[in-house]
Amino acid sequence: MGSYAMLRDWERLAPRLLAHPSLMAVDVVFGAVLLLTASPASPLAYAAVCTPLLSGLLYGWRGSGVFTGVQLVVLLTVYRTWEHRPGTGASTLLIAGFCVAAGVIGVTLRNLMFRFGTASQALAEATSRLAVADAVASERAHLARELHDSVAKTLHGLALAADALAASADRADPAVLKAQAATVAGAARRAAAESRHLLTDLRRHTDLTAPHGDLPAELADRARDFESRTGLTTRLSSSPRVPRDLPDRATHHILSIVSEALENTHRHARASRVDIALGADEGVLRVAVRDDGTGPPPGLPLHDPRLLAGSGHFGLLGMAERAAALGARLDLRRAADGGTEVALALPLAVLAPTAPDASEEATAHV
Repeated sequence: MGSYAMLRDWERLAPRLLAHPSLMAVDVVFGAVLLLTASPASPLAYAAVCTPLLSGLLYGWRGSGVFTGVQLVVLLTVYRTWEHRPGTGASTLLIAGFCVAAGVIGVTLRNLMFRFGTASQALAEATSRLAVADAVASERAHLARELHDSVAKTLHGLALAADALAASADRADPAVLKAQAATVAGAARRAAAESRHLLTDLRRHTDLTAPHGDLPAELADRARDFESRTGLTTRLSSSPRVPRDLPDRATHHILSIVSEALENTHRHARASRVDIALGADEGVLRVAVRDDGTGPPPGLPLHDPRLLAGSGHFGLLGMAERAAALGARLDLRRAADGGTEVALALPLAVLAPTAPDASEEATAHV
């Protein structure tokens, strides 16, 4: 019968029955004709159960009640026609019971499907809200980290240079004053340039898998700049095995980690020498920054970024998050000579080109 065919091809035919309930009535009439021909005791009679089941699925309690009642009337009529045949009464009662049960089952399934749909929609909305919140949080963390690693450092240097200029303004040689003023002006221009670069980076999509440049050369430039700015002896040793075509994301994060380690050495270590080692072996890129200073403070929770943020070590937090974004291991430990060593181990296999992950963006600095 039509109801049985409907259940077998539910997705295609159900919308038509929802729009035209009269088709169900036509099916009931057609089924009644077949039952009058075949008798309630025939296997064909069990197909009549499909009508109450389908009406419950499509129309709820009201539709199920109407079509189940109509089907029971049809069964009663068929029974009157075939009551002279032995076993007709028992078969009719059995099918009638099945029809009532099928109607209830159909409505129950309908309600379950609606509840499941509502729950699925609520879950999708919650997931969407969480994704938006995660994206916003990652962008805020990215902005905080980049501000700290660029503009904030430059402004700090600018403030120190301005203080030195103010302290020596009434007694320093004019040439010294001129040099200090040039330092202040250069720092201000550098801060403005870094701000423009950061704003530009925020407004465009960067290809994070494109080659960035020569990492050893970039580190050499950072080392020379750090030595000229701080007066600390800075040496870089680089292995020829280091890849020259690292993705922009990896190069950027490695340079930022090294710069932060150098800055921490300058501010906190009371060191006289810094060594930067860059190498690669067994498929792992290794970067280490060592100084001969006082060593790291005890109990730094480098394994837990939340504790780093809570204790104010935002620079170390930024280093840990950058390493995690690359899939690298970052260790901060006491060096063999008593100073501090920051060691990064990055498996080169994880640098295969992939889409940038929003979760890699995080926070900043000490």
